[in-house]
Amino acid sequence: MTATKLDTWEEAVQWLRQQPDQQKLVFDAYYDDPILEAAERYWRSGEWSAIREFLPQAPGTAVDIGAGRGIASYALAKEGFEVTALEPDASDLVGAGAIRELSNEAHLSISIAEEFSEKLPFPEHAFDVVFARAVLHHTSDLSAACREFYRVLKPGGRFIAVREHVISSERDLPTFLDRHPLHKLYGGENAFLLNDYRNSIVSAGFKMDRLLTPFESEINFAPYTPEELKAEIGARIAVRLPLIAKATQVLLNIRAVWAIFSRAAANFDHRPGRLYSFVATRPL
Repeated sequence: MTATKLDTWEEAVQWLRQQPDQQKLVFDAYYDDPILEAAERYWRSGEWSAIREFLPQAPGTAVDIGAGRGIASYALAKEGFEVTALEPDASDLVGAGAIRELSNEAHLSISIAEEFSEKLPFPEHAFDVVFARAVLHHTSDLSAACREFYRVLKPGGRFIAVREHVISSERDLPTFLDRHPLHKLYGGENAFLLNDYRNSIVSAGFKMDRLLTPFESEINFAPYTPEELKAEIGARIAVRLPLIAKATQVLLNIRAVWAIFSRAAANFDHRPGRLYSFVATRPL
């Protein structure tokens, strides 16, 4: 298979998995097999550990929007939630077929709805958690999708949308798309302004609880660990300011300093497609 425009997301991922120089990306994106091992690795990851802090203490019902291969559905089920995976793609590699295989192998009950997020096939107040990993930037109508998430969430329920691509201006979008490893093969990628996400969530009726900036949480900067990220930032500073390299590395490893730096970095981080996450509640 050549790196030309492909017809499906499944073909794009198949192509990626065949490239010797892309195996780290395949692994980091949980596109590797066996699927059960990939899902278990995600559940044990630093990213999921950080997400776990925002889940309700008492497990209830959860819907995983745009579930893909089902790694987040698996993680939610492992936490004790009664899970519905919403995934319109029937693919055995990256869609509903993969989720069925994962559910069977793991002996976990995961219901599957092969539908799109802009019009959910669920009644009002159906779920305690609406979870979406790298989904909002794919929606054809962001505001409509957020209204649907609000509709199916119970009062007091939690909406968690993680790893959403952000651009600073519409002029940044072509740059982001050109750099994306799979967009040139299949398309389908997108990114919105930060205010587009925030306004769509709040205007749907949600109360915004947390807006996580790119360096503030492992949810966004995974697959880097906090230690790896600090080392990478320290190394980049050392190239420009070698005289303070050692002091900078020491400072970055002080919890209070890192907390200030990670939040402040959002003010000068303008990378097209950088990742943000959102945690919101449907008011009682």
